[in-house]
Amino acid sequence: MLRIGVVGYGTGGRHFHTPFIDAAKNCKLSGIVARVSATVAAAKTDWPDTPIYASLAELIAAGTCDAVTITTPPQTRRELVLEAIHAGLHVIADKPFAPHAAAAWELDAAAKAKGVTLGVFQNRRLDADLQTLAKLIKDDRLGRIWRIHNRMDFDDPATLEAGPSGGLLRDLGSHLVDQMLWLLGPVVAVDAQLDHVDLPQGRTDASFTITLRHESGAHSHISASKLNHFNQRELRAYGDKGAFVSHSTDVQAQSIFAGKRPSHNLATWGYEPESHWGTLYTSDGSERVPSEQGRYHDYYEAFARAVADGKPPPVTAEAGAQVLAVLDAARHSTEQGRSISL
Repeated sequence: MLRIGVVGYGTGGRHFHTPFIDAAKNCKLSGIVARVSATVAAAKTDWPDTPIYASLAELIAAGTCDAVTITTPPQTRRELVLEAIHAGLHVIADKPFAPHAAAAWELDAAAKAKGVTLGVFQNRRLDADLQTLAKLIKDDRLGRIWRIHNRMDFDDPATLEAGPSGGLLRDLGSHLVDQMLWLLGPVVAVDAQLDHVDLPQGRTDASFTITLRHESGAHSHISASKLNHFNQRELRAYGDKGAFVSHSTDVQAQSIFAGKRPSHNLATWGYEPESHWGTLYTSDGSERVPSEQGRYHDYYEAFARAVADGKPPPVTAEAGAQVLAVLDAARHSTEQGRSISL
């Protein structure tokens, strides 16, 4: 049983970590770090049997955890990850888990020197729509992949992380880039356009479009927005045997925000409703494709197995560094108005 503490109880800790630790086999939620009175009260209400600590240092001193998830604001994560590593804890770092790729490699080296497991929480590999597309690719239903269009447009201005250390590129961009690296492999060139707004906290990127050229010869086109009053999640994949198009409901996130938990009924959790199944287009015609199950809790189960077996976690620090290298290149591409080679 891997005892896991969660450091931070904002949207990430409350909605995307604690419910899925609770649902994961061989994992136990053993502590929560929260300081603001409102978040402490929320944590006590949600998890009345779980101890609450005022700091990571206090949680470490209690000795009740084998691992911690760091899900505090992005600018705070690096120091907290290092603190946990130096204490001998295994670490799951929320994305983006470092300010840039060089810092990611620094954290990776620190974890290896200490002999602890460091993983990056890229839960959206386990989205229902992406799992459905991954199965079609694995089953060769699309043939050789030419390109994938991957878009997340959310009418959600309240969750835009404002200021130069935040922005949408490092938020949703971390997910979308990781998804494409996972499906299509390493990237050799990046071409990006970022749209900015001026906020009290500073200039903030609020939407983006990025083209990635992959070593395989495939290319992917990713985009996202939060301030344009538009809500749609879309995947489009083109191969030499056909195409797949889906518009999902982001079913796991919406279920969590509606107050549901995966542990209430794991058998039915995370399936897109039939009205939002994707469509496969081939020479045989069009075909609705039943949703694969979205299972964010699989991340934690895989992390626990990795710790037990001494094997790499489901998303390694190296993979996280590769994502950050693409995001760094996207910023350079926007600033310089050209494609950036990796």
